[in-house]
Amino acid sequence: METRHHRFWHTAREYLTHWSVAGAILAVTGAAPEHWFADLARELPLPHEALPPWLGHVDYRLVAVIVGLSIIVGDNLWRQHRRVPGIAGPAAPAAVVSAASLAIAGPSPADSGLALPDKPSIAVLPFDNLSGDPTQEFFSDGMAEDIITQLSRGHALFVIARNSSFTYKGRAVDVKQIGRELGVRYVLEGSVRRADERVRINAQLVEAATGNHIWAERYDRSLADVFAVQDEISDAVATAIGPAVADAEMQRAMRRSPESLDAWELYQRGMWHLGKADAAANDEARRLFEGAIERDPIFAAAHVGLSFSYLSAGFLYLTMPSDEALRLGTMHARKAVELDPGDADAYAQLAKALATRGDMDNAEATARQAISINPNCAQAHWAMGVVLLLTGRTAEGRQALGVFERLSPRDASIAQAHSRTAISYYFDHDYERCVEVARRQLSAHPGFTMTYCWLAAALAQLGRTEEARVALAAVSPREFDVFVRNRPPSRRPEDHEHMLDGLRKAGWQG
Repeated sequence: METRHHRFWHTAREYLTHWSVAGAILAVTGAAPEHWFADLARELPLPHEALPPWLGHVDYRLVAVIVGLSIIVGDNLWRQHRRVPGIAGPAAPAAVVSAASLAIAGPSPADSGLALPDKPSIAVLPFDNLSGDPTQEFFSDGMAEDIITQLSRGHALFVIARNSSFTYKGRAVDVKQIGRELGVRYVLEGSVRRADERVRINAQLVEAATGNHIWAERYDRSLADVFAVQDEISDAVATAIGPAVADAEMQRAMRRSPESLDAWELYQRGMWHLGKADAAANDEARRLFEGAIERDPIFAAAHVGLSFSYLSAGFLYLTMPSDEALRLGTMHARKAVELDPGDADAYAQLAKALATRGDMDNAEATARQAISINPNCAQAHWAMGVVLLLTGRTAEGRQALGVFERLSPRDASIAQAHSRTAISYYFDHDYERCVEVARRQLSAHPGFTMTYCWLAAALAQLGRTEEARVALAAVSPREFDVFVRNRPPSRRPEDHEHMLDGLRKAGWQG
């Protein structure tokens, strides 16, 4: 809440500005906008003999105009400083130019906020301390600070710095106003309530323009280790916000008319089509990513999406030659890293392309680079999991894929992750687990038919020949050409021969 001092100063500024404008108008035109001001001017004449000699030659009208404009400009600069915490300097010249018109006409709606960045933007407000104990402020403030730090490590969000978002601490301000003043599309707010050795944290993500809640969660924890709990909750909140914002952005882009889409919205539509996980949608996603790059050639995320769609076309949906898909997929992944060396998703996509080429050493190094940039990058853990599986470190690979699924539980690559997990059990000669995971994956994603190849091989290794033959019949001839008759560059010779052994036991004549 504002203090009594702030309210007094606010009232004083309003009157000073009002009087200054009236005085300037009187001095220039001779007409007072309000009769009381003209009466005041007539009743308070200054005796000429009481003034220094040099002031006798000064035009009082000029003095009134200068003083009035000085107060107006000073008031306007103060307002600008209050409106945009932490931003000064470059805004001053524009404020000086427009000071008089703002003071007379008042700020227009267009002047009341900042323009939105070209990617999703978020402000994390200080969490409210509901414990009734002022000493617990460090915990609630630390929670918000840690979330800001976590979110800032990724490049998908424009995150307002702590010094700006914390100016709202202790103030009851509507999120729509915060969105306008800070130029953000999303606001994260929350509360902390501590009782004895338990703490409850509530967090909610709000779309600033509408006030709609797009995500909310409650966390109850024991405070055995305060800092460990703070780290755990801030990590969980930051991890959940990414997918929630991505969903909201895709839905917002899908509501726009096609002819009005900009590069960011084309990219979001492309991501929405990727999420449908089928060949036709993948082709449409590629077209949208290409459109985004045409509008903004240095849009790194669009190059990442385009690389993903090319690799999917060549090695998942088999709608284009695999060598051409690999060439274009690698090219756009490298371009994304070149355009934004701090983007973990760009490195993750390049790691996947390198692994597909069979360049495992560089793929692993690139995946580790992605994780070092942003430990919460889901695609980085996916890439690392694939590299580990393909180089014989199956247990580590399954663990990395588990992290990927936890970070992005609704990702379009979930079916591939489950299929890779089934393959890892086959490599371990754990055929029972391979069958179990493969059947579960095919039940959830029946369109991902390449898994039938590994299911058939595992069933045959278990001696379940009839079941193996049924599974083998579900593998398409095209899949046999790409993945069976020709060993993919990413697969070790011994692993490929192991698969062929199972398929031959299932009745394949190759």
